[in-house]
Amino acid sequence: MSRIAKNSINISDNITCSFENGNFLAKGKLGEMSLKVDELFTVQIKDKEIFVLPKDDKDKLNPNWGTTRSLIFNIVQGIAEGYTKTLELNGTGYRASVSGSKLKLQLGYSHDINYEIPKQVKAECPKQNIIKLSSFNKEILGATAAKIRSYRKPEPFKGKGIKYENEYIFRKEGKKK
Repeated sequence: MSRIAKNSINISDNITCSFENGNFLAKGKLGEMSLKVDELFTVQIKDKEIFVLPKDDKDKLNPNWGTTRSLIFNIVQGIAEGYTKTLELNGTGYRASVSGSKLKLQLGYSHDINYEIPKQVKAECPKQNIIKLSSFNKEILGATAAKIRSYRKPEPFKGKGIKYENEYIFRKEGKKK
Protein backbone atom coordinates (compact mmCIF):
# COMPACT_ATOMS: atom_id res chain seq x y z
CA MET A 1 0.00 0.00 0.00
CA SER A 2 1.32 3.43 -0.92
CA ARG A 3 2.48 5.70 1.87
CA ILE A 4 2.67 8.78 -0.32
CA ALA A 5 -0.88 8.44 -1.62
CA LYS A 6 -2.39 8.41 1.88
CA ASN A 7 -1.10 11.93 2.58
CA SER A 8 -3.30 14.92 1.86
CA ILE A 9 -2.26 17.93 -0.21
CA ASN A 10 -2.64 21.36 1.41
CA ILE A 11 -3.92 24.21 -0.76
CA SER A 12 -3.11 27.87 -0.13
CA ASP A 13 -5.81 30.56 -0.18
CA ASN A 14 -5.02 31.94 -3.65
CA ILE A 15 -5.57 28.58 -5.43
CA THR A 16 -8.92 27.22 -6.59
CA CYS A 17 -9.27 23.52 -7.37
CA SER A 18 -12.09 21.45 -8.82
CA PHE A 19 -12.66 17.83 -9.82
CA GLU A 20 -15.33 17.03 -12.40
CA ASN A 21 -15.82 14.08 -14.78
CA GLY A 22 -12.36 12.63 -14.07
CA ASN A 23 -10.54 15.94 -14.69
CA PHE A 24 -8.67 17.79 -11.93
CA LEU A 25 -8.39 21.55 -12.58
CA ALA A 26 -6.33 24.03 -10.58
CA LYS A 27 -6.05 27.81 -11.04
CA GLY A 28 -3.57 30.08 -9.31
CA LYS A 29 -1.57 33.26 -9.69
CA LEU A 30 0.99 31.66 -12.04
CA GLY A 31 -1.43 29.90 -14.35
CA GLU A 32 -3.96 27.14 -14.86
CA MET A 33 -3.36 23.40 -15.24
CA SER A 34 -5.53 20.32 -15.59
CA LEU A 35 -4.94 16.59 -15.22
CA LYS A 36 -6.95 13.62 -16.48
CA VAL A 37 -7.22 11.36 -13.41
CA ASP A 38 -7.41 7.59 -13.85
CA GLU A 39 -10.97 6.28 -13.50
CA LEU A 40 -9.86 3.99 -10.64
CA PHE A 41 -9.34 7.02 -8.38
CA THR A 42 -11.37 9.98 -7.20
CA VAL A 43 -10.26 13.34 -5.83
CA GLN A 44 -11.94 14.90 -2.80
CA ILE A 45 -11.45 18.59 -2.03
CA LYS A 46 -12.51 19.81 1.41
CA ASP A 47 -11.23 22.34 3.97
CA LYS A 48 -8.22 23.47 1.90
CA GLU A 49 -7.03 19.86 1.55
CA ILE A 50 -7.02 17.46 -1.39
CA PHE A 51 -7.35 13.69 -0.93
CA VAL A 52 -6.76 11.16 -3.71
CA LEU A 53 -8.80 8.05 -2.90
CA PRO A 54 -9.26 4.74 -4.72
CA LYS A 55 -12.85 3.91 -5.67
CA ASP A 56 -12.35 0.24 -4.74
CA ASP A 57 -10.32 -1.28 -1.87
CA LYS A 58 -8.41 -3.58 -4.24
CA ASP A 59 -6.93 -0.50 -5.93
CA LYS A 60 -5.06 0.45 -2.75
CA LEU A 61 -2.29 -1.83 -4.03
CA ASN A 62 -2.21 -0.09 -7.42
CA PRO A 63 1.08 1.85 -7.83
CA ASN A 64 -0.73 4.53 -9.87
CA TRP A 65 -2.41 5.74 -6.68
CA GLY A 66 0.82 7.34 -5.42
CA THR A 67 1.71 8.56 -8.90
CA THR A 68 -1.65 10.30 -9.27
CA ARG A 69 -1.24 11.98 -5.89
CA SER A 70 2.28 13.15 -6.83
CA LEU A 71 1.10 14.58 -10.15
CA ILE A 72 -1.66 16.54 -8.42
CA PHE A 73 0.82 17.76 -5.79
CA ASN A 74 3.21 18.96 -8.55
CA ILE A 75 0.36 20.87 -10.21
CA VAL A 76 -0.71 22.56 -6.95
CA GLN A 77 2.86 23.46 -5.95
CA GLY A 78 3.75 24.66 -9.45
CA ILE A 79 0.77 27.00 -9.64
CA ALA A 80 1.45 28.33 -6.14
CA GLU A 81 5.23 28.81 -6.24
CA GLY A 82 6.58 27.63 -9.60
CA TYR A 83 9.70 25.63 -10.35
CA THR A 84 13.18 26.70 -11.43
CA LYS A 85 16.19 24.93 -12.90
CA THR A 86 19.61 26.43 -13.45
CA LEU A 87 22.05 25.23 -16.09
CA GLU A 88 25.77 26.07 -16.17
CA LEU A 89 27.94 26.15 -19.27
CA ASN A 90 31.54 25.06 -18.65
CA GLY A 91 34.04 25.42 -21.46
CA THR A 92 36.12 27.97 -23.31
CA GLY A 93 33.90 30.14 -25.49
CA TYR A 94 30.64 28.53 -24.36
CA ARG A 95 27.96 31.21 -24.21
CA ALA A 96 24.20 31.53 -23.97
CA SER A 97 21.89 34.46 -24.65
CA VAL A 98 18.13 34.94 -24.83
CA SER A 99 16.46 37.01 -27.54
CA GLY A 100 12.68 36.90 -27.52
CA SER A 101 11.60 33.27 -27.37
CA LYS A 102 14.89 31.89 -28.70
CA LEU A 103 17.88 30.71 -26.73
CA LYS A 104 21.14 31.14 -28.66
CA LEU A 105 23.84 28.69 -27.62
CA GLN A 106 27.50 28.82 -28.65
CA LEU A 107 28.92 25.44 -27.64
CA GLY A 108 32.10 25.02 -29.65
CA TYR A 109 30.39 23.74 -32.77
CA SER A 110 30.92 25.34 -36.19
CA HIS A 111 27.40 26.79 -35.90
CA ASP A 112 25.24 28.41 -33.23
CA ILE A 113 22.26 26.50 -31.85
CA ASN A 114 18.97 28.41 -31.76
CA TYR A 115 16.57 26.66 -29.39
CA GLU A 116 12.90 27.68 -29.41
CA ILE A 117 11.82 28.02 -25.75
CA PRO A 118 8.32 26.60 -25.02
CA LYS A 119 5.64 29.19 -24.18
CA GLN A 120 5.17 27.94 -20.60
CA VAL A 121 8.89 28.29 -19.79
CA LYS A 122 10.67 31.57 -19.03
CA ALA A 123 14.42 31.68 -19.69
CA GLU A 124 16.97 34.27 -18.67
CA CYS A 125 20.75 34.48 -18.75
CA PRO A 126 22.11 36.56 -15.85
CA LYS A 127 25.65 35.68 -17.00
CA GLN A 128 26.93 34.34 -20.30
CA ASN A 129 27.48 30.88 -18.82
CA ILE A 130 24.29 30.53 -16.73
CA ILE A 131 20.77 29.75 -17.97
CA LYS A 132 17.86 30.09 -15.52
CA LEU A 133 14.64 28.36 -16.53
CA SER A 134 11.37 28.82 -14.63
CA SER A 135 7.85 27.50 -15.15
CA PHE A 136 4.75 26.36 -13.30
CA ASN A 137 4.73 23.07 -15.25
CA LYS A 138 7.35 20.73 -13.77
CA GLU A 139 7.15 18.25 -16.64
CA ILE A 140 7.77 20.77 -19.44
CA LEU A 141 10.50 22.51 -17.40
CA GLY A 142 12.41 19.24 -16.90
CA ALA A 143 12.05 18.28 -20.56
CA THR A 144 13.29 21.72 -21.67
CA ALA A 145 16.31 21.60 -19.34
CA ALA A 146 17.15 18.06 -20.51
CA LYS A 147 16.90 19.07 -24.18
CA ILE A 148 19.22 22.06 -23.68
CA ARG A 149 21.67 19.86 -21.74
CA SER A 150 21.62 17.25 -24.52
CA TYR A 151 23.28 19.66 -26.98
CA ARG A 152 26.59 19.29 -25.10
CA LYS A 153 26.56 16.88 -22.16
CA PRO A 154 29.39 17.28 -19.65
CA GLU A 155 32.32 15.06 -20.47
CA PRO A 156 34.26 13.29 -17.71
CA PHE A 157 37.83 14.33 -18.61
CA LYS A 158 37.74 18.14 -18.59
CA GLY A 159 34.18 18.68 -17.35
CA LYS A 160 33.23 20.76 -20.40
CA GLY A 161 29.58 20.92 -21.36
CA ILE A 162 26.19 21.95 -19.98
CA LYS A 163 25.39 20.72 -16.48
CA TYR A 164 22.71 21.30 -13.88
CA GLU A 165 23.56 23.72 -11.08
CA ASN A 166 24.12 21.15 -8.34
CA GLU A 167 25.18 18.23 -10.55
CA TYR A 168 28.44 16.46 -9.77
CA ILE A 169 30.49 15.39 -12.79
CA PHE A 170 32.49 12.22 -12.14
CA ARG A 171 35.99 13.04 -13.37
CA LYS A 172 38.31 10.53 -15.02
CA GLU A 173 42.05 10.58 -15.12
CA GLY A 174 43.59 11.08 -18.56
CA LYS A 175 45.90 8.77 -20.45
CA LYS A 176 49.30 8.13 -18.90
CA LYS A 177 52.52 7.76 -20.85
